[in-house]
Amino acid sequence: MNKNFKSIILQKTGAKSLHEKEIIQQLWSGYGKIMRIGLEDADFKSVVIKHVQLPTHKNHPRGWNTDIGHQRKVKSYQVESKWYKTYSKDSAARLPQCLAIEMQDEEVLIVLEDLNEAGFPFRKSTVEWNEIAACLEWLAKFHASYLGKNPDGLWDVGTYWHLKTRPQELEELTDHKLKAAAPLMDQKLNTCKYKTFVHGDAKLVNFCFGINGEVAGVDFQYVGGGCGMKDVAYFIGSCLNQKDCQRLEPRILDTYFEHLQNHLEEKNEALEEEWRSLYRVAWADFHRFLKGWSPGHWKINSYSEQVTNEVIKNL
Repeated sequence: MNKNFKSIILQKTGAKSLHEKEIIQQLWSGYGKIMRIGLEDADFKSVVIKHVQLPTHKNHPRGWNTDIGHQRKVKSYQVESKWYKTYSKDSAARLPQCLAIEMQDEEVLIVLEDLNEAGFPFRKSTVEWNEIAACLEWLAKFHASYLGKNPDGLWDVGTYWHLKTRPQELEELTDHKLKAAAPLMDQKLNTCKYKTFVHGDAKLVNFCFGINGEVAGVDFQYVGGGCGMKDVAYFIGSCLNQKDCQRLEPRILDTYFEHLQNHLEEKNEALEEEWRSLYRVAWADFHRFLKGWSPGHWKINSYSEQVTNEVIKNL
């Protein structure tokens, strides 16, 4: 980390000194890392920093080493910076406080509250229903916070699998019916009447769990406009097997919409009717991306195929 970034962390936290405690994770495709930084004589014992360093040699784990992918990544960090600067403070859903953002040459530094220290120390690889319900409530609070807002400076259409940003994956798709239906599904999602900001990457690993069951969300590189069902479908696919996805579908939607209605300024039955009808479209839309991006992915299963076939028939 360069001296300027170190001085910014010290200045913004009031610490006398700092030290690197641990690398939490390397960023996708070698674009930097997320670290926990220990502080001396500060209000915080530690902070989490996201240090983005744009690579000179692109190294995508699945071989998608293209300029399209690189530009998408560059924009994602610009979006995340804009998100924390402009929009994050309006979220009713818990997320880390942003302490500083600095850009210099080909580097970006985002200094965030350490959610471990703030009472959210747990990460889950498997979840029980009460934990799923807590994440659904988080999504409902998040979507209610930004309903009808203009995503200026964010992705016009949120999520990392948005069709317009994934032409290569569509080209590789060998399911011809799904390939033909992809623009229609995309249009159906993007022309819905009720739009909000979607998290855009609301998988289980991006939720931090508290001691009393509450949750906080992280990682806002793909936040942007759209239908809230995109987050809900993607989250459920990240933590349940196909049998439970099917068995629990009514309960999932009922739980999400109960929380959403509770957090809206006034009940909106028209929104609920529209979004319920788009849940399976959102599921099929992500399935389209997966089948083009990684045809052998574990998330490609009979439930997703069944849902997608039904959506295609009803378009």
